Amino acid sequence: MEFKYKYGLLLVDVSLIFKGKTIVIENMVVDTGAARTLISQNAVEEIGLGVDLQDRIVTYYGVGGKEHAFRKRVEEIEGGEWMLSNMELDFNDFGYDDINGLLGLDLLMRAGYVIDLLQLKMTKSN
Repeated sequence: MEFKYKYGLLLVDVSLIFKGKTIVIENMVVDTGAARTLISQNAVEEIGLGVDLQDRIVTYYGVGGKEHAFRKRVEEIEGGEWMLSNMELDFNDFGYDDINGLLGLDLLMRAGYVIDLLQLKMTKSN
């Protein structure tokens, strides 16, 4: 999986399936400092993914203070050579125009990637 290097950040595109509908989410930051993947709810609203009463509300704490998100199970999330099924992901009003979320350690570790910063790519570990 190749990175885009923009704004001093490593960006990737992922594909997500929710209730049989697929969407490509562009410009996700590869963030090894994020424990969980966080996706902009604006990036997925066109496939009907939004908060409902069954979702768990979670709180994030970081340098910018405190943020809230909703946690929802998706059928699949895919990026390059990896595909993970039945994942719980977090969604919120991410607040950026051209960055649509953080690809966190929960997915990076489960997908088994090795990050090569010299080549600006991720490869599957053996």
